[in-house]
Amino acid sequence: MVTITELHDRIVRGESTARSEVEAALERAEQASGYHALLSLTRERALERADLVDAQIKNGENPGVLAGVPFVVKDNFLAFGAPTTAASRMLEDFTAPLQAEVVERLEHAGAICIGKSNLDAFAHGGSTENSAFGVTNNAHDMTKVAGGSSGGSAVVTALNIVPFALGSDTGGSIREPASFNGVYGYKPTYGMTSRYGVVAMASSTDTMGCFTTTAADAELVMGIMAGKDPKDSTTLNDYFAPLAEAPKSLKIGLIQESMTDDVDPEVRSAVTAYADTLRAAGHTVESASLPMSKYALAIYYIVVPAEVTSNLARYDGVRYGLRADGVKALADLYGLSRDQGFMPENKRRIMIGSYVLSSGFYDAYFQQASKARTLLINEYNDLFKTYDVLLSPTAPTPAFGIGENTDDPVKMYLADIMTVPPSLAGLPAINVPVAKSGAGLPIGAQLIAPAQQDALLFALAKQTEGGNYDR
Repeated sequence: MVTITELHDRIVRGESTARSEVEAALERAEQASGYHALLSLTRERALERADLVDAQIKNGENPGVLAGVPFVVKDNFLAFGAPTTAASRMLEDFTAPLQAEVVERLEHAGAICIGKSNLDAFAHGGSTENSAFGVTNNAHDMTKVAGGSSGGSAVVTALNIVPFALGSDTGGSIREPASFNGVYGYKPTYGMTSRYGVVAMASSTDTMGCFTTTAADAELVMGIMAGKDPKDSTTLNDYFAPLAEAPKSLKIGLIQESMTDDVDPEVRSAVTAYADTLRAAGHTVESASLPMSKYALAIYYIVVPAEVTSNLARYDGVRYGLRADGVKALADLYGLSRDQGFMPENKRRIMIGSYVLSSGFYDAYFQQASKARTLLINEYNDLFKTYDVLLSPTAPTPAFGIGENTDDPVKMYLADIMTVPPSLAGLPAINVPVAKSGAGLPIGAQLIAPAQQDALLFALAKQTEGGNYDR
């Protein structure tokens, strides 16, 4: 495993070249094709950009802090060099006219995108089994799911194909697959990174983050991606700056509702052991209560499908995307194009969202869920008056088997029960790999901080990095 900084330094010192590192990453991607983590490779453009970086170094120019570092983007990020499909038939042949703002910032720093990773179509799912182009396998056990929706990005990072990969996190889509594959997965404060140029899922909770193999690498990548973007009115003014020193004597609350008998015993044991690691680092860890968390999934699966149905309304077979053949009436064009272009989970969320927004049900469902969301946010605010950071498992179980939950949507949704609450509150959260199960599957712990305290999370994760965890 080579860190981003080590790889960058190797290239700028002339011990390697951007082209050779990109070629090696492309070769690793092809060798790992059986995991089905990547939907496409941007080989031609990646090699052109690598040659440009090498030329800049040769000419004594500064190509950026990520010079020559290859990375992968989830295929709902608009990026040049390959179609942006969102793992759907609807956008199977869509060529992006521009790049996502966060991709632009990374490329400006010298990073080189080598491919687009698999996901649940339109990021709807928690296992990457809902892709229109096939399932992604877990990096540690090919019979297990990769997690989702950013499963492909988690797997390419865990397999060391690239040092980092981008994902989007709406309710756990970075943190849960990071836990299942044993890597760091970062969901920033809502508004820390731009959503511009990313296929929208739920606009009030969508965040852009990353997967890495070290906490320091995550901090580096997020620092480059962060900041105000005039093209996204939800972005916050530049506030992120890494802490100069490791945090001392923090008060950490272990959320008791996340440590019940419903959670896998090995997961509870791993998180308890990580709490001991935090104590050994000089911090206090106490039991804390977040009663509204038991309603978080119910809130999420009312609010988010409502936003999904609105965001997916643009895919009508008229302007862009899949257009059904042989139709003679406009209503048939809409219906057939959407039927052929969307996966079953997309349709389920559209129907739920349309229902809760419909006349007669808006007050009973969407409005009540919005009020409950505010109560959850208020509970977090109260907790952070006492605690600096909160701790929980990232997922209630290690990775489950492929096909195990596909016939039970509620059981599938429960995989996000730990990650959804911080998303609804717009809080920063990170998955920290802490253990492996008896079957060799990774287990992650989730650290949560108040809004805009992203630097504190990185500092704490770096302070406790390693331990007894062996990737």
